[in-house]
Amino acid sequence: MTTPPPPTDLSHIVKAYDVRGVVPDQWDERTARALGAAVADVLVLEAAHPAGGADRAAPRGRRLVVGHDMRPSSPGLVDAFAAGAQDRGVDVVLVGLCSTDGLYYASGALDAPGAMFTASHNPAQYNGVKLCRAGARPVSLDTGLAAVRDHAAASLDAGGPEVVDERGSRTEQDVLRGYGEHLRSLVDLSGSRPLTVVVDAGNGMAGLTVPAVLGEAAGLPALPLDVRPLYFELDGTFPNHEANPLEPANLVDLQRAVVEQGADLGLAFDGDADRCFVVDERGDAVSPSAVTALVALREVARERVEDPGADVVVIHNLITSRVVPELVAGAGATPVRTRVGHSYIKEEMARTGAVFGGEHSAHYYFRAFWGADTGMLAAMHVLAACGEDERPLSALVADYAPYAASGEINSVVDDVPAAVERVRQAYAARGAGFDDLDGMTVTAPVGSGDEAEEAPARGPGGRAWWFNLRASNTEPLLRLNVEGVDAATTAAVRDEVLALVRADA
Repeated sequence: MTTPPPPTDLSHIVKAYDVRGVVPDQWDERTARALGAAVADVLVLEAAHPAGGADRAAPRGRRLVVGHDMRPSSPGLVDAFAAGAQDRGVDVVLVGLCSTDGLYYASGALDAPGAMFTASHNPAQYNGVKLCRAGARPVSLDTGLAAVRDHAAASLDAGGPEVVDERGSRTEQDVLRGYGEHLRSLVDLSGSRPLTVVVDAGNGMAGLTVPAVLGEAAGLPALPLDVRPLYFELDGTFPNHEANPLEPANLVDLQRAVVEQGADLGLAFDGDADRCFVVDERGDAVSPSAVTALVALREVARERVEDPGADVVVIHNLITSRVVPELVAGAGATPVRTRVGHSYIKEEMARTGAVFGGEHSAHYYFRAFWGADTGMLAAMHVLAACGEDERPLSALVADYAPYAASGEINSVVDDVPAAVERVRQAYAARGAGFDDLDGMTVTAPVGSGDEAEEAPARGPGGRAWWFNLRASNTEPLLRLNVEGVDAATTAAVRDEVLALVRADA
């Protein structure tokens, strides 16, 4: 008697917020076709007919938007995925090469669920899918991705998707110009002083989107920008450096070029161009927290013009600088603090109607962009702020970076709970404040020197600080972020916490 094979398990590639894995070792075109059918079932058909019924299998007019990045495996995977969706009677609109925020634009403008084939900053052998519901609404394991995983696994076990009598159609649509027009309608750069900006696309999708939005490649009018390109050739093998500007080594080429060319600033995008990092005229990296504060105040001011009496909300995650909620509150708006992770930001954006949200990882979310994240729009805000001010960018952003930050420091530990408890006990004995929203956030004790009650004080010589200690979801790691009123304070707290964390190493 032959033993039947075990049921297909796709949990190794279906993550908390997307699909991602090595091609073809972990997934291939057969898997992609099953995923396409599953997405059609869960995000298109069930959304159209949540109660089921006879009409569910023939949703004429229901469509799914699909785009992809420049990875060598993307075209084949997209073709198979589209076929799977068509098998279930769903019409597929292929938007071709695009950035992830370009796919969000298509989902919002066409009011259709979307699938973006990309593995973002991961190496060339990876690929993945980022999914959204109509209007660029997010999808996670809790809001549909688990169902997609289970439907796809069942399809693979059955030998492939069930094909309806009338398969869906497949059409192509170019959305690049519309994407550029929409972004330009939100930030007007036409009146800026002339700026020279170096852009490092990292051989990723910014090589397509930057010329279209900031230049004339999509047929839009010229802007007062002299864009100097670095690595604009679309190449999913990433021949120059990883398309991950969060790693300082990947900013070195941009920093050098900005200084050598006397540029006003530099921009670096990740592989799917949904994140943007900024370098000032001296070649120094600008903190994403400073960018968050700058953009937040601009969005608050814009909302005040459009609706003077509105209760304006700005979202920030808990490891952005405390200057963000301080400045937002100072502008008369309401800061709302969230856990780390884009799904939490997007959920709070939807719940509160927030005008803007920012993360330390350089993801920036805009209500005017369907609540989705777009690095290009954040970059345009920075360009506009620089173009409206005669000061260099370094002087402009100094107002948004009064504190010293450690950056994120990872420690491998054998016993994560024990390490956290050592830190908790040490600081509890001193009367520090504690917050367990996401990991453990510890703030300086109240009432000594210039220490602040909830955030670093602005006074010179103060000793205020805070830190957050978070466990990784997938590895035996603890992630530490420290901020203090000056570099010496930050360094002292950092070293003490790391000593406690690594005591059993």
